[in-house]
Amino acid sequence: MTTLGPYEDVTVDIDDDYVATVTIHRPPNNFFDYKLVASIRAAFEDIDDHPGARAIVLGSEGKHFCAGGDFYSDEEELVPPLYRDAIALFACKTPVVARVQGAAVGGGIGLAMVCDFRVAAPEARFCANFSLLGFHHGMGLTVTLPRAVGHQVALEVLYTGKRFKGEEAFEMGLCDELVSLDQLDEAAHRKAATIAAAGPLAIRAIRETMRGDLHALVRAAAGREAQEQYLLEVTDDFTEGVAAYGARRTPHFPGT
Repeated sequence: MTTLGPYEDVTVDIDDDYVATVTIHRPPNNFFDYKLVASIRAAFEDIDDHPGARAIVLGSEGKHFCAGGDFYSDEEELVPPLYRDAIALFACKTPVVARVQGAAVGGGIGLAMVCDFRVAAPEARFCANFSLLGFHHGMGLTVTLPRAVGHQVALEVLYTGKRFKGEEAFEMGLCDELVSLDQLDEAAHRKAATIAAAGPLAIRAIRETMRGDLHALVRAAAGREAQEQYLLEVTDDFTEGVAAYGARRTPHFPGT
Protein backbone atom coordinates (compact mmCIF):
# COMPACT_ATOMS: atom_id res chain seq x y z
CA MET A 1 0.00 0.00 0.00
CA THR A 2 1.17 3.50 -0.87
CA THR A 3 0.21 6.60 1.09
CA LEU A 4 0.13 10.10 -0.40
CA GLY A 5 0.07 13.41 1.40
CA PRO A 6 -0.11 14.76 3.98
CA TYR A 7 -3.32 16.73 3.42
CA GLU A 8 -5.42 18.54 6.00
CA ASP A 9 -8.29 16.27 7.19
CA VAL A 10 -7.85 13.95 4.18
CA THR A 11 -5.86 10.74 3.70
CA VAL A 12 -4.97 8.86 0.51
CA ASP A 13 -4.08 5.16 0.40
CA ILE A 14 -3.35 3.37 -2.88
CA ASP A 15 -3.85 -0.40 -2.99
CA ASP A 16 -2.11 -2.96 -5.18
CA ASP A 17 -5.22 -3.09 -7.40
CA TYR A 18 -4.67 0.56 -8.47
CA VAL A 19 -7.50 1.96 -6.33
CA ALA A 20 -6.80 5.16 -4.40
CA THR A 21 -9.01 5.54 -1.34
CA VAL A 22 -9.53 9.19 -0.42
CA THR A 23 -11.02 9.52 3.07
CA ILE A 24 -12.32 12.70 4.69
CA HIS A 25 -11.62 12.86 8.43
CA ARG A 26 -14.04 15.30 10.05
CA PRO A 27 -16.37 12.89 11.86
CA PRO A 28 -19.17 12.52 12.55
CA ASN A 29 -20.70 15.03 10.12
CA ASN A 30 -17.72 15.81 7.88
CA PHE A 31 -18.80 19.42 7.37
CA PHE A 32 -16.83 21.06 4.60
CA ASP A 33 -15.21 24.43 4.05
CA TYR A 34 -12.74 25.84 1.55
CA LYS A 35 -9.81 24.17 3.34
CA LEU A 36 -11.33 20.71 3.01
CA VAL A 37 -12.21 21.21 -0.66
CA ALA A 38 -8.65 22.40 -1.28
CA SER A 39 -7.32 19.23 0.37
CA ILE A 40 -9.51 17.01 -1.80
CA ARG A 41 -8.39 18.91 -4.88
CA ALA A 42 -4.73 18.45 -3.97
CA ALA A 43 -5.29 14.74 -3.34
CA PHE A 44 -7.06 14.27 -6.70
CA GLU A 45 -4.29 16.08 -8.56
CA ASP A 46 -1.60 13.96 -6.90
CA ILE A 47 -3.53 10.79 -7.73
CA ASP A 48 -3.81 11.88 -11.37
CA ASP A 49 -0.01 12.03 -11.49
CA HIS A 50 0.61 8.74 -9.68
CA PRO A 51 1.25 5.68 -11.92
CA GLY A 52 -0.12 3.31 -9.29
CA ALA A 53 -3.62 4.85 -9.18
CA ARG A 54 -6.27 4.28 -11.85
CA ALA A 55 -9.54 4.80 -9.94
CA ILE A 56 -10.62 6.63 -6.78
CA VAL A 57 -13.02 5.83 -3.95
CA LEU A 58 -14.08 9.02 -2.18
CA GLY A 59 -15.47 8.39 1.30
CA SER A 60 -15.47 9.72 4.81
CA GLU A 61 -14.97 8.67 8.40
CA GLY A 62 -17.97 8.79 10.68
CA LYS A 63 -21.74 8.70 10.50
CA HIS A 64 -22.23 10.93 7.44
CA PHE A 65 -20.63 11.28 4.01
CA CYS A 66 -20.84 15.08 4.22
CA ALA A 67 -23.56 17.01 6.00
CA GLY A 68 -22.80 20.22 4.09
CA GLY A 69 -21.15 23.45 5.16
CA ASP A 70 -20.82 24.46 8.79
CA PHE A 71 -22.83 27.68 9.14
CA TYR A 72 -21.67 28.06 12.72
CA SER A 73 -17.93 27.84 12.20
CA ASP A 74 -15.87 30.62 13.74
CA GLU A 75 -13.78 30.76 10.58
CA GLU A 76 -14.88 33.01 7.76
CA GLU A 77 -16.08 31.03 4.77
CA LEU A 78 -14.27 32.17 1.68
CA VAL A 79 -16.57 31.44 -1.26
CA PRO A 80 -14.18 32.31 -4.13
CA PRO A 81 -11.44 29.87 -3.02
CA LEU A 82 -14.07 27.21 -2.34
CA TYR A 83 -15.52 27.56 -5.82
CA ARG A 84 -12.09 27.66 -7.41
CA ASP A 85 -11.13 24.35 -5.85
CA ALA A 86 -14.57 22.77 -6.26
CA ILE A 87 -14.55 23.55 -9.98
CA ALA A 88 -11.05 22.09 -10.23
CA LEU A 89 -12.36 18.75 -8.95
CA PHE A 90 -14.15 18.34 -12.28
CA ALA A 91 -10.81 18.52 -14.07
CA CYS A 92 -9.65 15.34 -12.32
CA LYS A 93 -8.59 12.73 -14.89
CA THR A 94 -9.14 9.67 -12.72
CA PRO A 95 -12.62 8.08 -12.39
CA VAL A 96 -14.17 8.57 -8.95
CA VAL A 97 -16.66 6.41 -7.03
CA ALA A 98 -18.35 8.04 -4.03
CA ARG A 99 -19.03 5.85 -0.99
CA VAL A 100 -22.07 7.45 0.65
CA GLN A 101 -23.21 6.61 4.16
CA GLY A 102 -25.56 8.78 6.15
CA ALA A 103 -26.16 12.31 4.94
CA ALA A 104 -25.04 13.88 1.68
CA VAL A 105 -26.64 17.27 2.33
CA GLY A 106 -26.18 20.67 0.70
CA GLY A 107 -22.60 20.92 -0.43
CA GLY A 108 -22.32 17.24 0.46
CA ILE A 109 -24.65 16.23 -2.34
CA GLY A 110 -22.69 18.59 -4.58
CA LEU A 111 -19.49 16.75 -3.67
CA ALA A 112 -21.12 13.38 -4.33
CA MET A 113 -22.27 14.58 -7.76
CA VAL A 114 -18.68 15.47 -8.70
CA CYS A 115 -18.03 11.73 -8.83
CA ASP A 116 -18.68 9.40 -11.76
CA PHE A 117 -20.61 6.92 -9.61
CA ARG A 118 -22.24 6.86 -6.19
CA VAL A 119 -22.53 3.67 -4.13
CA ALA A 120 -24.82 4.19 -1.16
CA ALA A 121 -26.38 2.41 1.79
CA PRO A 122 -30.14 2.45 2.52
CA GLU A 123 -29.32 4.72 5.47
CA ALA A 124 -27.94 7.37 3.11
CA ARG A 125 -29.88 10.62 2.72
CA PHE A 126 -29.44 12.85 -0.29
CA CYS A 127 -30.69 16.39 0.18
CA ALA A 128 -30.16 19.71 -1.61
CA ASN A 129 -31.63 21.79 1.23
CA PHE A 130 -30.54 25.18 -0.08
CA SER A 131 -34.05 26.50 -0.71
CA LEU A 132 -35.02 25.67 2.87
CA LEU A 133 -32.15 27.90 3.99
CA GLY A 134 -33.30 30.75 1.75
CA PHE A 135 -30.15 30.19 -0.28
CA HIS A 136 -29.05 29.18 -3.78
CA HIS A 137 -27.41 25.85 -4.53
CA GLY A 138 -23.74 25.64 -5.50
CA MET A 139 -21.00 23.12 -6.33
CA GLY A 140 -22.13 23.00 -9.96
CA LEU A 141 -25.41 21.23 -9.14
CA THR A 142 -27.05 23.28 -11.88
CA VAL A 143 -25.19 21.00 -14.31
CA THR A 144 -24.52 17.74 -12.49
CA LEU A 145 -27.93 17.08 -10.98
CA PRO A 146 -29.99 17.18 -14.22
CA ARG A 147 -27.39 14.96 -15.90
CA ALA A 148 -28.00 12.27 -13.31
CA VAL A 149 -31.74 12.46 -12.66
CA GLY A 150 -33.21 14.53 -15.50
CA HIS A 151 -34.38 18.13 -15.52
CA GLN A 152 -37.80 17.68 -13.92
CA VAL A 153 -36.57 15.55 -11.05
CA ALA A 154 -33.71 18.00 -10.50
CA LEU A 155 -36.29 20.78 -10.15
CA GLU A 156 -38.10 18.79 -7.45
CA VAL A 157 -34.84 18.12 -5.59
CA LEU A 158 -33.78 21.78 -5.68
CA TYR A 159 -37.17 23.47 -5.21
CA THR A 160 -38.38 21.36 -2.29
CA GLY A 161 -35.14 20.61 -0.41
CA LYS A 162 -36.65 17.18 0.28
CA ARG A 163 -34.53 14.35 1.72
CA PHE A 164 -34.32 11.20 -0.35
CA LYS A 165 -33.27 8.05 1.46
CA GLY A 166 -31.03 5.46 -0.16
CA GLU A 167 -33.69 3.33 -1.86
CA GLU A 168 -35.54 6.32 -3.31
CA ALA A 169 -32.26 7.93 -4.35
CA PHE A 170 -31.34 4.73 -6.18
CA GLU A 171 -34.66 4.67 -8.02
CA MET A 172 -34.20 8.33 -9.03
CA GLY A 173 -30.64 7.88 -10.25
CA LEU A 174 -29.00 9.89 -7.45
CA CYS A 175 -26.97 6.78 -6.67
CA ASP A 176 -25.94 3.93 -8.95
CA GLU A 177 -25.72 1.03 -6.52
CA LEU A 178 -27.44 0.34 -3.22
CA VAL A 179 -25.90 -2.08 -0.71
CA SER A 180 -26.18 -2.72 3.01
CA LEU A 181 -24.10 -0.52 5.23
CA ASP A 182 -21.80 -3.37 6.24
CA GLN A 183 -21.02 -4.06 2.57
CA LEU A 184 -20.56 -0.44 1.52
CA ASP A 185 -16.76 -0.32 1.68
CA GLU A 186 -16.41 -3.53 -0.26
CA ALA A 187 -18.96 -2.56 -2.92
CA ALA A 188 -17.42 0.87 -3.55
CA HIS A 189 -13.94 -0.61 -3.75
CA ARG A 190 -15.11 -3.37 -6.08
CA LYS A 191 -16.68 -0.86 -8.46
CA ALA A 192 -13.48 1.21 -8.51
CA ALA A 193 -11.30 -1.91 -8.92
CA THR A 194 -13.37 -3.04 -11.90
CA ILE A 195 -12.69 0.29 -13.58
CA ALA A 196 -9.02 0.17 -12.62
CA ALA A 197 -8.66 -3.29 -14.21
CA ALA A 198 -9.41 -1.88 -17.67
CA GLY A 199 -6.83 -0.20 -19.88
CA PRO A 200 -5.84 3.00 -18.03
CA LEU A 201 -5.18 5.05 -21.17
CA ALA A 202 -8.49 3.95 -22.65
CA ILE A 203 -10.40 4.74 -19.45
CA ARG A 204 -9.00 8.26 -19.28
CA ALA A 205 -9.80 8.82 -22.95
CA ILE A 206 -13.34 7.49 -22.58
CA ARG A 207 -13.92 9.56 -19.46
CA GLU A 208 -12.75 12.72 -21.18
CA THR A 209 -15.04 12.02 -24.14
CA MET A 210 -18.07 11.11 -22.05
CA ARG A 211 -17.72 14.04 -19.65
CA GLY A 212 -17.12 16.31 -22.64
CA ASP A 213 -17.33 19.95 -21.71
CA LEU A 214 -18.55 19.22 -18.16
CA HIS A 215 -15.69 21.15 -16.59
CA ALA A 216 -16.42 24.24 -18.68
CA LEU A 217 -20.17 23.97 -18.07
CA VAL A 218 -19.64 23.68 -14.32
CA ARG A 219 -17.25 26.62 -14.33
CA ALA A 220 -19.86 28.80 -16.05
CA ALA A 221 -22.71 27.55 -13.85
CA ALA A 222 -20.71 27.95 -10.64
CA GLY A 223 -20.09 31.59 -11.47
CA ARG A 224 -23.82 32.18 -11.72
CA GLU A 225 -24.47 30.12 -8.59
CA ALA A 226 -21.93 32.17 -6.63
CA GLN A 227 -23.48 35.42 -7.85
CA GLU A 228 -26.92 34.32 -6.64
CA GLN A 229 -25.47 33.20 -3.31
CA TYR A 230 -23.86 36.61 -2.76
CA LEU A 231 -27.22 38.28 -3.37
CA LEU A 232 -29.15 35.93 -1.10
CA GLU A 233 -26.75 35.74 1.84
CA VAL A 234 -27.65 39.30 2.91
CA THR A 235 -31.41 38.74 2.85
CA ASP A 236 -33.80 38.27 5.76
CA ASP A 237 -34.82 34.97 4.19
CA PHE A 238 -31.31 33.57 4.55
CA THR A 239 -31.04 34.80 8.14
CA GLU A 240 -34.32 33.10 8.94
CA GLY A 241 -33.40 29.91 7.08
CA VAL A 242 -30.13 29.47 8.95
CA ALA A 243 -31.76 30.30 12.29
CA ALA A 244 -34.55 27.80 11.67
CA TYR A 245 -32.05 25.15 10.61
CA GLY A 246 -30.06 25.61 13.81
CA ALA A 247 -33.20 25.52 15.95
CA ARG A 248 -34.59 22.52 14.03
CA ARG A 249 -37.86 24.32 13.32
CA THR A 250 -39.89 25.19 10.25
CA PRO A 251 -38.64 28.45 8.67
CA HIS A 252 -41.00 31.39 8.20
CA PHE A 253 -39.58 33.32 5.29
CA PRO A 254 -40.54 37.02 5.04
CA GLY A 255 -39.63 37.17 1.35
CA THR A 256 -37.17 40.01 1.88
